[in-house]
Amino acid sequence: MRILVTSPRVAPGLLTAAGWDALRGASLVLAPEADDPTVEAVRSAGVDVRVAPLGDLDEVAADTLWIAPTGDVAWAHALADTLLARSQGGVEPAGDVEIVFGSYDLPGARLLDLVAVMDQLRVECPWTREQTHASLQQYLLEESYEVLDALDRGDTEELREELGDLLMQVVFHAAVAARPVDGASDDGWDIDDVAAGIVEKLVRRNPHVFGDEEALTADEVDAAWQRLKATEKQRTSVLDGVPPTLPALAYADKVVGRLEREGTAVAPAGETLGERLLALVIEARAAGEDPEAALRRTVNALVE
Repeated sequence: MRILVTSPRVAPGLLTAAGWDALRGASLVLAPEADDPTVEAVRSAGVDVRVAPLGDLDEVAADTLWIAPTGDVAWAHALADTLLARSQGGVEPAGDVEIVFGSYDLPGARLLDLVAVMDQLRVECPWTREQTHASLQQYLLEESYEVLDALDRGDTEELREELGDLLMQVVFHAAVAARPVDGASDDGWDIDDVAAGIVEKLVRRNPHVFGDEEALTADEVDAAWQRLKATEKQRTSVLDGVPPTLPALAYADKVVGRLEREGTAVAPAGETLGERLLALVIEARAAGEDPEAALRRTVNALVE
C-alpha cells in the first residue's frame, strides 16, 4: 500500500519519477477529494482516480495507491496508522505502508506562503489595503532596530522571529507595488522583480564564485565588490548613496569609510564635541569596531 504526498508549493502534476512510477504501477488509485489540484492534474494525464473517503478500505489491495490531499501530511499519517492497525489486526490489506513523495519543498519554499498570505491580505484586509510605501516607513525602521536589538543580546530565537517581521516588510512593500488600490499607480514591479534584482547583483558582484576571477581573501572579495559597484553606479561623488538619515555615528562611520577608500585623510582637530566624537569613530574603525553597535551595547548594559 502506498500513499502519495505532494507539496502545495510545487505546481500540480510536476511529480517525481517515484511518484509517477507509483501511479502507473497501482491497480487502484484512490483520493478523498475530487477537486484536489494533484488529483485533477493526475486525471488530466490519463490516470484513473476514484474518490473514496478515508474509511472506505474494504476494496483496496496491497498495490493500491492513495493520493493524500495536497500538502496534508497529517492526513497521510492518519491513513498510514489506520492501514497499519488493520494489517496488525489481521485485516486485509496486509503488508507495509510506504509514503511516496510526489513533490517536496526546496529550501526557501515557505517564502511562497508568505507571498501568498500577503497578497490575500492586500486584497481582503481593510488595514493592509490602506497602506502605502510612505505609511510603512515607520514599521520598516522599527523592525530593523528590533533585529539589531536581538543581535546585540545574542538571542538567536528572537532573531529568527524579528528577521521574519523584517522580511514581512520587504514582501509588504512588494505587494503594495504589485497591487495598487484606490486608483494608485502601478509601480511596475513585484516580489519576483525584487528577488531577481538582488540575485543578478550577487552573481555579478561575485565573479570569484560565479565567473572566472579569483579572490582568495575577504579583503580581495571586498575590493572586487567595491570596484564593480563603482562601475555600475557611475556616481559623481564618493559620498553618493550614503543616506544622511542614518544615525549620526553610523553616518559618520560610513562617510569616513568612503573618504578613506578614496584616499582622503580625515583628521578632526578634536576641539569641539562633534570633532571628538568623529575622532572616536575613526578610532573605532581602526580597531575594526562598529561605533554605533558599540555605543548601543554599552547603553543597553547601563539600563539592564
